[in-house]
Amino acid sequence: MAEQLSAAQIAQYDENGYLLLERQIPEEWLAKLRAEIARFELESAMLEQSNDRLDLEDSHTPEDPRLRRIKLPHTISDVVAELMTSDHVLAPARDLIGPNLRLHTTKLNMKSAGYGAAVEWHQDYAFYPHTNDDILAIGVCIDDMAEENGPLMVYPGSHKGPVFDHHVDGVFAGAMLPNENGLNPADAVKLMGPAGSVSIHHGRIVHGSALNTSDHARRILFFELMAADAFPIMGSMTRWDGIKDYDTRMLCGQSTLNPRLKDIPVRIPQPQPDVPISIYEIQKGMKKRAFDTIT
Repeated sequence: MAEQLSAAQIAQYDENGYLLLERQIPEEWLAKLRAEIARFELESAMLEQSNDRLDLEDSHTPEDPRLRRIKLPHTISDVVAELMTSDHVLAPARDLIGPNLRLHTTKLNMKSAGYGAAVEWHQDYAFYPHTNDDILAIGVCIDDMAEENGPLMVYPGSHKGPVFDHHVDGVFAGAMLPNENGLNPADAVKLMGPAGSVSIHHGRIVHGSALNTSDHARRILFFELMAADAFPIMGSMTRWDGIKDYDTRMLCGQSTLNPRLKDIPVRIPQPQPDVPISIYEIQKGMKKRAFDTIT
């Protein structure tokens, strides 16, 4: 029996690789998240460069602070950690990939008004191939998502296709160009909705988002989860420090020592570029870009 999702919603996710649940997160949670963001924005004003907590826009200065990502927010915010283990997040994930869930990572992408960075087209699975693809990302929309502020966009059904080559000149660049890989730009769908909505996308779906050119922010908190029997393949960018550490990432259900193997496409994200581990830095290896860059 599903906890929250209808049979139609589950079927839509299976077919298209994404869902949008409007107003899934109550307003009181959004207020707490916004207060946490304000705290980190104050912290960013004291920095001259990115660190292991905060990822800064290229145009950032201490006088004009510009924060583009809060890294692993569940480790530095009790509010985020509490939301991560709530049924607002875990119930729909259990409906889609089962009761035994492990955390892959978290991030809070900050698309600030007027300059929030674009994220080039990519598949999450290209960064971290696993033994099966019961892997998804849940995006908590802290602001209204509209066309002009760079909403998440997806190619429906692309989670059933290949893992595209995300390399440039033989080095992993973390991005691909849809029109050079048989995808029609007209088929991309914008996931738009009011603050408190939740987007869910499959780990293999092609997705990206444009620069925020509006006068209001578009901030999304991502929880990336996987079935407990999905184990990273050697060469994946998934952190692996042994099974004891891996099991500390269990969010619900039971761990296992038996990976489930699924016959799916795999491409290893190696060799890695000599840059900080950040999708924004890795994607600078692209010679051509689909989206405008920050000015």
